[in-house]
Amino acid sequence: MSILDVPYAVPTALIFDWHATLVDTHDAMYHAVDDILPKLEELDLKDKLIKIEDSKTVDDAKLVKYIKENKKLHPKVKAACKISRTDIFEVLFGDNEQAKKIAHQAFDAAYRNYFGLITPLEERFESVLQELKSMGLLLAVLTNRNREFLEKEITCVGGSDWTHLFNTTVCGDDVEHRKPAPDLILRTLTNLNIEPGPHAWYVGDSTTDIIAAKRANVTAIFYNGVGWDQDWINKIFPGTVKHPHVPDAIVNNSLELLGLAKNFMNYSNIFEA
Repeated sequence: MSILDVPYAVPTALIFDWHATLVDTHDAMYHAVDDILPKLEELDLKDKLIKIEDSKTVDDAKLVKYIKENKKLHPKVKAACKISRTDIFEVLFGDNEQAKKIAHQAFDAAYRNYFGLITPLEERFESVLQELKSMGLLLAVLTNRNREFLEKEITCVGGSDWTHLFNTTVCGDDVEHRKPAPDLILRTLTNLNIEPGPHAWYVGDSTTDIIAAKRANVTAIFYNGVGWDQDWINKIFPGTVKHPHVPDAIVNNSLELLGLAKNFMNYSNIFEA
């Protein structure tokens, strides 16, 4: 079902994922992931890696196999900049929540050595966020990363402080379970004092984001900033019994997101008139 077929999805709030949706932190992230992969045995995670045959896709299976054999990310994975650490951990550990928790904790310790000045994923994103805010929409940002990292990064996005753009921020260490659990989104809604529902839009770049949005009962917007083609999108969102979560809408850039929000706001005004 497309969001365009859901007239009651007129937004009151837009919640954004941080990395690879609003900003680019790939270099620091991949450095941190590569720091912990050789330590999987030390972290008691080596035996908790998913069986290759249980991988969601052929590409996931290749990633698991490469990491098992080489204890690092494939250079092509880092060059493509199309997968986050959260998705990497989902691929490696599947439904093992305890293993993912340990991996996230190890990542946080490693990421502390690399994070700092970051850049917006799109240069115009700051002005788009300002326009969305001027439309009366509540804006929020959430991330699986710890608050110590977001509070630094949000003040120096390409040299600009984005703190004033958001009504609230929620971080991985603010909740019990990180994405793909719905906790981060639900905490954000609580902070905004709004109930879950299609009127809350969550915008994220990964399958993990879409799963979290669906579990939180909000509108799931897939931000395709890296330009996946339709065949790949169909592959990562198969809509099967085992993998049922698919986005309500797909936008390729911030202007498409802005246009989608405006269309729904205009629809609402016409309907109310």
